[in-house]
Amino acid sequence: MPKKLHGVLAIAHTPFTDTDEIDAPSLKRAVDWSFDVGADGIGTGMVSETMKLTSDERVSLAEMLAEFVAGRGPVFVAVGAESTKQSLAFAVAAEKAGCDAVMAVPPLTAKLSEAHLVDHFRALADGIGIPVIVQDASGYVGQSIPISACVKLLDRYGPEKILFKPEANPNGPTLSALRDATAGRATIFEGSGGIFLIDSFRRGITGTMPGMDLLDGVVAIWKALQRGDEQAAYRVYFPVCAIVALQLQAGLDGFLAVEKYLMYERGLFPSVRRRRPYGWELDAETAAEVDRLFAHLQKALVAQAF
Repeated sequence: MPKKLHGVLAIAHTPFTDTDEIDAPSLKRAVDWSFDVGADGIGTGMVSETMKLTSDERVSLAEMLAEFVAGRGPVFVAVGAESTKQSLAFAVAAEKAGCDAVMAVPPLTAKLSEAHLVDHFRALADGIGIPVIVQDASGYVGQSIPISACVKLLDRYGPEKILFKPEANPNGPTLSALRDATAGRATIFEGSGGIFLIDSFRRGITGTMPGMDLLDGVVAIWKALQRGDEQAAYRVYFPVCAIVALQLQAGLDGFLAVEKYLMYERGLFPSVRRRRPYGWELDAETAAEVDRLFAHLQKALVAQAF
């Protein structure tokens, strides 16, 4: 029986060796650390550099995560690809590896009609026995998914089979529109990295999917919101929000550059290596500001512990 997705679900970054292979020991170290600081589960997404991995690497990454998580929480992997056949193959492999769900963006190079989008996600849902997270990442990549398409999928398969991660702009109103269009039946996750987390929480999300780089902060915010302690939530939220604002200036490349820099600074990754090509490098002045804000975050976390 697949484990249910909820709470803070960390999106794993993919560490690479000097020879550009997946660094399995570093990935395991990051997974262990994530559960140590309170993650409820682990998955992959756009910041896992999924689209830059070979087909064999994507399958291998799913297998590694299922093994490294070792039953401590749900595991899900991104299976978005440029054809339904590719995406379904990755989804079948993920289920075989022991994952609890898959997450898929639509093909990035084609502008699909609503009917074709529904057909694409129906093929995934019909082809595997585990849930499918419908991801609209159009806030930074790809096309948006109409709310009406989400309603059709939910009506056909139900909230246990079809889940949602809407990241279209404007973020908050999009979450509310999906919630309202489905009369609150939709299981909705947000993926803003923390910058919209408090607003998203008020709109009734089931969980959040941040990168691992600021995971301790996001967990602290989530727990504070759950217990109704807004003062504590905002104390940690402000430095998290400021760091994510710096990431946003360069889109997906900005997220990856800053996130891997922080994974390195935390001692979880041996380098900041990303898979080429990419269009933005972290400059020294931005890195210095990230360092200052990260120090503020750690002080806020220490203050909250007492």
